Amino acid sequence: MIKGLRSGQESAYEQLFKEFYKPLTVFANSYVKDLETGKEIVQDLFVHLYEKRKILVITTSVKSYLYQSVRNRCLNHIKHQQVQKSHHDQMKPELDFSDNLEDKIRETELEHMVSKVVDQLPPQCKKIFNMSRVSGLSNGEIAEQLEISKRTVETQISNALKILREKLNI
Repeated sequence: MIKGLRSGQESAYEQLFKEFYKPLTVFANSYVKDLETGKEIVQDLFVHLYEKRKILVITTSVKSYLYQSVRNRCLNHIKHQQVQKSHHDQMKPELDFSDNLEDKIRETELEHMVSKVVDQLPPQCKKIFNMSRVSGLSNGEIAEQLEISKRTVETQISNALKILREKLNI
C-alpha cells in the first residue's frame, strides 16, 4: 500500500481513505469533542499524505502511522485552542477597559454639554440649579440661604431642567 501511495496510484490512496476515514474521524472526535473538527483533522491528514507521498517515511504499520498522526494533530489542535483562549483571556481586560473608556468619554462629553447649557441659564436660575445639583443642598436650604420662597427654588430648578431637556434633546 505504501509503495502504491509513493508511486501515485490513486487506487491505493482511495483504498486507504475508504478503510480508515470513518474510524479515524471517530478517533479524532474522541479527542476534540467536535465531529466537524475531527473530520477536518482527518481530511487534512489525507491531503498531507497525498502531497508528501513521494517523501513519506512510515516505519510502523500504516494503521499505527495514521492513528498516531491523527492523535498528534488533535493534540496540536487542542493546544492551539488553549493558546487562543489564553490570548483572548489576556485581551479581555483590555477590551473591558476599552468599553469602559468609551463609556467614560461619553459621560465626559455629556457632562461638558450639560455644563455649557447650565452656563447659559439666567444667573439666578443657574445659581439655584448649582446649589441643588452640584452642592447637594435641599430646596429648603437654598430658599433659606438666598432668602427666597421654597416655591421659587422649585420653579427655578424646574425651569433649569426644562431648558436642559430642550437643549440636550432628552
